[in-house]
Amino acid sequence: MSRSSLRRRDFLKTMAAAAAGTAAACKAMGPASRSPYDAKGLPTAILGKTGIAVPRIGIGLGSRFCAVEDEATALGILEAALDQGFYYWDTAYNYTNKTIVSEARIGRILERRRKEVFLATKFEERSYDGVMRQLEESLKRLRTDHIDLYQVHLIESMADLDALGLPGGALDALRKIKEQKIAQFIGFSGHVDAAAMAEAARRHDFDAMLIALNHYHERRGDFEGGAIPAAAAREMGVMIIKSIRPRETVEGLAASDLIRYALTLPLVHAAVVGTDSVEVVRKNAALLRDFRPLTAEEMARLTARLEPFFAGAALPWMRPGYRDGEGC
Repeated sequence: MSRSSLRRRDFLKTMAAAAAGTAAACKAMGPASRSPYDAKGLPTAILGKTGIAVPRIGIGLGSRFCAVEDEATALGILEAALDQGFYYWDTAYNYTNKTIVSEARIGRILERRRKEVFLATKFEERSYDGVMRQLEESLKRLRTDHIDLYQVHLIESMADLDALGLPGGALDALRKIKEQKIAQFIGFSGHVDAAAMAEAARRHDFDAMLIALNHYHERRGDFEGGAIPAAAAREMGVMIIKSIRPRETVEGLAASDLIRYALTLPLVHAAVVGTDSVEVVRKNAALLRDFRPLTAEEMARLTARLEPFFAGAALPWMRPGYRDGEGC
């Protein structure tokens, strides 16, 4: 049995004990939870110490969304998402596809419906001035004067984390942005190095972490048993990305089962799911309204079926050096 299999199965043992409690907690954090947003009956969870209730599925507006070439169709997806109660929108400065820019598309809706959206975006730069430049451009694209959650995009190593914290570095800029209330909350994302993500949670006062659940096999460390608990110990919000990616390389996997897998994990508040059609919006709304966590046995069976995924590197995003937003 592979080392990754053992890690995941050891984690499932602890997950099984916590799953019932997690489901009960999420049920309690329903539409009545304090939030300035309207989930329209979708189940929600409190995003850690932010105190904000978010739908348990967030709208991912990266590669899948940027692959929608027709502008009217793309804007219709955003309108449908809000109409169904999906108000957590995830994007980034570098989510582009040729002439398509995710933030600019989103801005066309935000100029009319900004108060309805919890807006999360990310920056690439690692210097103070670089972050401020990207922030200014993101605000212009998004047609807004504030961001709800502003995040470091892809902390990929301990060296990267150290560089972020240098005087005149990105974290100085991020703290200033929060202090000036241009961003209400700050966070980071990652899918490469679990130890670096755990250390980022311990070392700095972040509000949220966006972490890849299923990524390429060269990823380093224990994401589910190490990085996520480290963030939870600091009362951070924990959002999952790439939960449905295994279906691209493993036949017969259902997107709904992979989303349920992610949402059954203890300490996970929500999953950001790439969205490229109104049909996906409707299916995910139905999934949440009828949500039930997987049993320990179902989780174990699905983990076994995921083994071919973790052994492969067939897609570009599964290879070392990949960064979200490139080649969307």
